[in-house]
Amino acid sequence: MTATRRRLAQELGVVTGFEDPVAALEQYHTPPDLAAHIVHVADLQGDIEDETVLDLGCGTGMLSLGAALRSPARVVGVELDADALVTARENERRVGARADVAWVRGDATRLPLCPPDCTVLMNPPFGAQDGNEHADRAFLETAAEVARVSYSVHNAGSESFVESFVADNDGEVTHAFQAELELPHQFDHHETEAGVVDAEVFRIRWRDGA
Repeated sequence: MTATRRRLAQELGVVTGFEDPVAALEQYHTPPDLAAHIVHVADLQGDIEDETVLDLGCGTGMLSLGAALRSPARVVGVELDADALVTARENERRVGARADVAWVRGDATRLPLCPPDCTVLMNPPFGAQDGNEHADRAFLETAAEVARVSYSVHNAGSESFVESFVADNDGEVTHAFQAELELPHQFDHHETEAGVVDAEVFRIRWRDGA
C-alpha cells in the first residue's frame, strides 16, 4: 500500500544532512516535509512508480530516498561532493530503501551517465553566492536534455524565469506550488541564527505523454 505523504515525511525524518556543508555548493538539507510533498505529488502524477528517477545534486539523498520508498524501477543520485555521498549511503541504510539506489559521483550539470527518459527530482543551488548566479539554470538545462518530466525547487520569484526557460526548450510547466526552506546558521556569511526562505516547486513536462 502506498504510504501517505505524512508517513513518507516520517520515514525521511531519519535522513541526516551535511556534516561539513560547502558554501560554494549551497549545500542545505532538504526538509523531510518538502521532500515528501514533492515525491507524493510526483507519485500521484504517475512519475515515480516503475520509472527511472534521477536526483540531480542529490546531496545526502533526501529526494532520492523519498523516491526509493515509492516503487520506482530504480533511482540514481548524482552528487559532486564525495563526503555527501558517504552520508547518502548511510541514510539509505537508515531509511531501508525498498528500491535499487545507485549513488554516482559527478557534476549534475555534466552528467557522467546517459539515463533514458526519466523523472528528475532536484533541489538545485539557487545561485545566491557571488560567482554562482543562475546556478539553477544549468540544472534545468540538464533536466531538459534527459528528463521526461522534472520537479525542481527554486527561489521565490523565479516563476517568470522558469516559465521562459521552459518555453524556450519546448517544455511546459504543468504544476507549481509554494514551499519553505529552513535556512540554518551554518556559514560565516549568515547574519542570523536561522531563518526560513520562501521557495517555489515546479513540475515541468519535457517529453510528449508526460
